[in-house]
Parts: sequence; C-alpha cells; structure tokens
Amino acid sequence: MIDLVLGGNKSGKSDFALGLLASSPKPWTFVATGKARDLAFREQIRIHRQERDPEITVVEVDTELPETLASLSGRAGGILVDSLDFWLFSVNCAFTDAAARGAAQSKLMAELTAWKGGRLILVSTEMGLGPLAFDGETRAFVRDLGGLNREIARVGTSVYLLVAGLPQKLK
Repeated sequence: MIDLVLGGNKSGKSDFALGLLASSPKPWTFVATGKARDLAFREQIRIHRQERDPEITVVEVDTELPETLASLSGRAGGILVDSLDFWLFSVNCAFTDAAARGAAQSKLMAELTAWKGGRLILVSTEMGLGPLAFDGETRAFVRDLGGLNREIARVGTSVYLLVAGLPQKLK
C-alpha cells in the first residue's frame, strides 16, 4: 500500500502523514530526506525531532532513497518518507547531468512499482499551483517534481491533497 500526501509549504501534509503512520501497524520508520542547509531549517529539524514519537525509528537519507526503500521493503509496519521534494533537490545538487538525475528518479519509480512492503507514506510538495518561476533551474525542478508526483500518484493506492490543513482524498 502506497499513500501519496501532497500539499503546499506549511499546508499540514507532514502532520497528516504522521497521522497515517500512527494508524499503521508497528514498527514505524520515518525516512527523513531534508538536509539542514541553513540555520532556520536546522532549527525546524531539531523541533521535529523533539516532537516525534520516540517509538519511530528515524533513517536519514540524501540521494540514496531508492536503496533505503529496497532495504526496508521486507519490513512490516509503516514507513513515512518526508519528503520527496527534498530528495529530488538533493539528487539535482548531486548529479549535474539530466541523465543521472533521470536515472535516480527511474530507480525510485522501479522500487515503488515493485513495492511489497508495509504501508508506505510519501510526502511531497505540490508546487505547480503558483506563478511560473522566473529562472529556468526552478522551472525545471517544478516540472521534474510535478512529473514525479504524477508517476507516484499513478502507482499509489491513495492520494491526498492538503489545503489549509484540510485533507482532500483524490484517489
């Protein structure tokens, strides 16, 4: 079972996803993809760590999300990945050519398409609702993330969109 939770920045998607995780059988695993690249984000991560249920095992990843999911696929329980946009940002920073970035995304999709593990909850930002970005790099990221979200929605069991903290089930 794969759930995709989409929403804008501070829409409540992470809290909603944690609720889905809490309704899943144990053991619980939280796969964190965000890397602190500034002081404000470092503080946000610290607060999240303090507030997180101590029963949740935390795994921090950079670009190796597909490999991490492969290692967790045989595990029962619930797995929450927060968030795909940070993972994609890390992939784009680590791999300068489009072919390598595409290969990383394909590897993730292959893992998700073959998923046989416990409940997998994926959080991602829905970025395509605002104005078109001025610079090409940001537009490319928005296109890549939108494409990734669409592919995951296709293979996912459930898709939710959070708007102003209110979840809407799309699939």
